[in-house]
Amino acid sequence: MARLYIDDDSVRFIRKDITLVDMEFYDGRKFEDLEPRRLFPRTGLGKYITLLDSEGEEKAIIRNLENLLPESKKIIEECLDEFYLIPKVTKINKITIKSGTVKIDVETNKGQTVIETRNILHGIKRIYGTRVLFRDSDDNRYEILDMHQLDKRSRRLIEEYL
Repeated sequence: MARLYIDDDSVRFIRKDITLVDMEFYDGRKFEDLEPRRLFPRTGLGKYITLLDSEGEEKAIIRNLENLLPESKKIIEECLDEFYLIPKVTKINKITIKSGTVKIDVETNKGQTVIETRNILHGIKRIYGTRVLFRDSDDNRYEILDMHQLDKRSRRLIEEYL
């Protein structure tokens, strides 16, 4: 079976559950209980979203979320946010290094936390210029979607380590 790509607004999505959607094409085709997943979870936040059925089989791929109807785009983004649940860093309070361990005290959309990593090269990565990913010692992930949205002090603190 050839891959089914979604390139435009010829489909609408209906949210079924926290991470499940139904997909209805305007030509009458319908697929139920699909789970959206990123094919490129670190770099392709809004592109190449696969839709898997309950057996884990791919039913379609959304090439770009921007091409969907606004309501459908929002539904897919909410499902992806629930599945990946990566706290968004909104402010960096301080960064300390002691005995090779880096501790980054941050504010996130889920509250205040300290990201602790032993390997700064693998623990903090810049992706596409303005996005920053953090991975702590327990393999938890955090992200800054756009460094330019941080306050000046936070930007100055993190730029030293990128």
